[in-house]
Amino acid sequence: MEIQKIGEFGLIDRLTKDIEPKNASTRYGVGDDCAVLHYPDTEVLVTTDMLMEGVHFDLTYITLQHLGYKSAMVNISDIFAMNGTPRQMTVSVALSKRFTVEDMELFYSGLRMACDKWGVDIVGGDTTSSYTGLAISITCIGEARKEDIIYRNGAKETDLVCVSGDLGAAYMGLQLLEREKAVYYQMVDEAKAKGTALPDFQPDFAGKEYLLQRQLKTEARGDIVQRLREAGIRPTAMMDISDGLSSELLHICTQSHVGCRIFEKQIPIDYQTAVMAEELNMNVTTCALNGGEDYELLFTVPIGDHEKIQAIDDVKLIGHITKESLGHVLVSRDDQEFELKAQGWNPLSDK
Repeated sequence: MEIQKIGEFGLIDRLTKDIEPKNASTRYGVGDDCAVLHYPDTEVLVTTDMLMEGVHFDLTYITLQHLGYKSAMVNISDIFAMNGTPRQMTVSVALSKRFTVEDMELFYSGLRMACDKWGVDIVGGDTTSSYTGLAISITCIGEARKEDIIYRNGAKETDLVCVSGDLGAAYMGLQLLEREKAVYYQMVDEAKAKGTALPDFQPDFAGKEYLLQRQLKTEARGDIVQRLREAGIRPTAMMDISDGLSSELLHICTQSHVGCRIFEKQIPIDYQTAVMAEELNMNVTTCALNGGEDYELLFTVPIGDHEKIQAIDDVKLIGHITKESLGHVLVSRDDQEFELKAQGWNPLSDK
């Protein structure tokens, strides 16, 4: 069905008519000029992300349902990164005429799966037209007690540097998708040049399923936040890894006025990530440091929490915080020292 047949408000109603609020702080959701939220005794956290077709995603290899899921999760991740609880979300999309009502239903089904997983209410948004493809803007609202909020500027000398999960897999998943896309388009060009029918094409993803999952189905690490709370651990600084470990760690160091020392051999890397990097003749550590889109949590904790941290599954100690004057150091597997540089993804780069 063409969207123009039911119009903007008809589309909004179709996508949101059966959304029921889950949170007491949601007084009124979709259906009026504004949503009404009530937070009497807590701090409100607000984060916004924009995702642009051709910059942040490629509909050649991500479905609209996966895109909806990922769009919601990257915002939910920001709330968890400040030790908060996500509660509400607004969703705005700009779309061209090539998208149908059914396309938007698929997108919203992914959004709602992500929101349902973490108990988030969709409370509003906007839709408009676009001449340049699909654009998505999402705002997530969360809450936290004032004393529980964790900023990037709290890391202290001798603190331990920790990460959740493993790193580089999402970037390797992207490289795999780009490789297979290039192979497909090469086959198309050859067929056109010869005047023959387009051949059947099956991308080679065997044994790489984990990499695809990490790229296409992003997961916010609210489970790690909960485990830290249960263990009685309050990180001194925390953020999620969206642009690469090196960039994010340097953000923490800069804002906390400290240095750091991390160890290459301690950086968690999945087997499939290592195999894919070797296949593409890429340095796997560089991928883990700079790849981005892992959405794992990077955080620092007091040295006294060492044993507690070691008892938490899926958290890895990778180094420690030092004096600012000692700089930012990566210790290689053969004990050489290198300056850690912010080489993660830059959305405003012209490259």
